[in-house]
Amino acid sequence: MSLNPAEHDRKYGELDQVVRAHLGLGPHAPEAVTGYLRQTWRTRPWAIAVAAEQLRAYAENPPGRLRTRLGEYYRLPDLGLRPEETHDWLTGLADRLDESLASGQAPPPGPPATPWEWRARFPELAQLLGGWFTQDMPEEFGDHETALADYLEGTDPGLAAQLTGELHDLLALPLDEDGLALAVVTLGAEVEPPVPLTPGAWLAALADRLRRFPG
Repeated sequence: MSLNPAEHDRKYGELDQVVRAHLGLGPHAPEAVTGYLRQTWRTRPWAIAVAAEQLRAYAENPPGRLRTRLGEYYRLPDLGLRPEETHDWLTGLADRLDESLASGQAPPPGPPATPWEWRARFPELAQLLGGWFTQDMPEEFGDHETALADYLEGTDPGLAAQLTGELHDLLALPLDEDGLALAVVTLGAEVEPPVPLTPGAWLAALADRLRRFPG
C-alpha cells in the first residue's frame, strides 16, 4: 500500500525538501544546503530540526526493495549517488543542519541561489509564470494582458495579494535586469516580456495591475 500524503509528510516531508533543493545541482553543491537554510530560517525555522531528524532516520533505516516497490517508502530522487554513498551523504546533510541550529546562524540575506530556493520564496509567482506564461501563451491567450486576466479570473483575491507581495519582494532584491531576467525564467516563464518592457519593468507593471485587483 502506498503512503498517504499525511504519512508521507510526517515521515519524509522535510527530508524531501532538502533533497529536492539539490535537483539540477548534484548532491555536493553547497549552494543547495545554503539555499534551503536561508529560506527555511526565514519562514519555518522549526522545520530545520525536523529535516535533520528525518535525514538521520532515513539514513539509518533505508527502504528495502520490496517496500520501495510497494510504495511504502519515500524513494530518493536520482542525484547521481552510488548506493554506498547515500548513508554518509544524508548524515552529512543532517550534520550541516544541526550545525546551523547549534550556532543560530542563518545564511546571510540575499537573492535565491538555486531553482528550489526561487520557487520556495516566490511560490505564487512561480505558479503564475509557469502556468500562464509558457511557450503556449501566444496561441492560448494571444497576449500577456489576456493571460494575466485569465489568471485573475480564477484566482482568490488572497492569492493575488500574496503574488503582489512576492513581486515587491523580488523587485526589492539587489538584481540588475539580467538578474531579473534569470529570475523570471527560473520561475517558469518561457516567453519574453511584452514589448517594449524590460523584465524589471514588466514585473513592476504586474505589481501595479495586481494592486488594483479586483478591478
